[in-house]
Amino acid sequence: MLKMEHLGIAVKDLGISIPLFEQLLNTPCYKTEEVESEGVKTAFFQTGDAKIELLEATTETSTISKFIVKKGEGIHHIAFEVENIGAEMKRLAALGFELLNEAPKNGADNKLVCFLHPKTTNGVLIELCQERK
Repeated sequence: MLKMEHLGIAVKDLGISIPLFEQLLNTPCYKTEEVESEGVKTAFFQTGDAKIELLEATTETSTISKFIVKKGEGIHHIAFEVENIGAEMKRLAALGFELLNEAPKNGADNKLVCFLHPKTTNGVLIELCQERK
């Protein structure tokens, strides 16, 4: 893994959360995007070498909606940048980590992504991400 790419935070309302994080981080939101396949809208903030990603559910059945119902707003996942997501998925699966998707899928911010089940990562949802070329 190359570095922590971003920290994902589940929020109820981007309209409220974007201005709050702009004030908190003293930096503007540089990008918003909807990922229809995941049922989320995202907002990104650059913080040094890493980013903060706010995630708002767009459907009641999305994982973000379910997360907020169960746990409330807060840290949802940590994402790590990788050079070769396919190779990293194979390496981690061989070590016994449970992958939540069998193949990389399209994510926000021009990334291919794969998630690792929290039961195999001490309760933390881990996202692997690679820049799409």
